[in-house]
Amino acid sequence: MTPLYGLVLAAFLPFAAAAQEAFAPVPASSVALEDLLYLKRPVVVFADTPNDPAFVRQMALIAQESADLAERDVIVVTDTDPKTPSDWRTKLRPRGFSLVLMDKDGKVVIRKPLPWEVREITHAIDKTPLRRQEMQERPAAGG
Repeated sequence: MTPLYGLVLAAFLPFAAAAQEAFAPVPASSVALEDLLYLKRPVVVFADTPNDPAFVRQMALIAQESADLAERDVIVVTDTDPKTPSDWRTKLRPRGFSLVLMDKDGKVVIRKPLPWEVREITHAIDKTPLRRQEMQERPAAGG
């Protein structure tokens, strides 16, 4: 039966790779908040350098469970250059490492000074009024 499991796994690998590629973090300099309004939920990860251990850990946590974030229309925006402040950095004013979760309407939902598990991020998203509305409007599975 082991070859069967390998065959099934091989069949799903292209889909997993496509999902990972579609969920790549975006540099803050290449996306504007105004372009995301009511389309995506920004999770903005700030650090003073890309080598910050908290930043590295946060990005690893996000990469491990990106499907849960993609399901919630999340876009991960990164900013690791305080010397040339992006519009995100100017608006959100982080100090050192910071994780900022925003809703689709552009409002800040939560700020964290330490890395957060994806499970915690998704729970915070699921508590927002816009997400609750989305879940109610979504068609029932299997029907």
